[in-house]
Amino acid sequence: MTDYEALYHLLFNAITDALEEISARNYGLAEEGLKAAQREAEERYISD
Repeated sequence: MTDYEALYHLLFNAITDALEEISARNYGLAEEGLKAAQREAEERYISD
């Protein structure tokens, strides 16, 4: 898997999880999950 594929999977899964939280009206959890995935993707991108 390429670096970009790994980042894609990380962010896609975070979006999927956030959409589930939004459907359950857990907006804070959705926001936290997206921010965490954003930080993780940025750290991985910078470290490579």
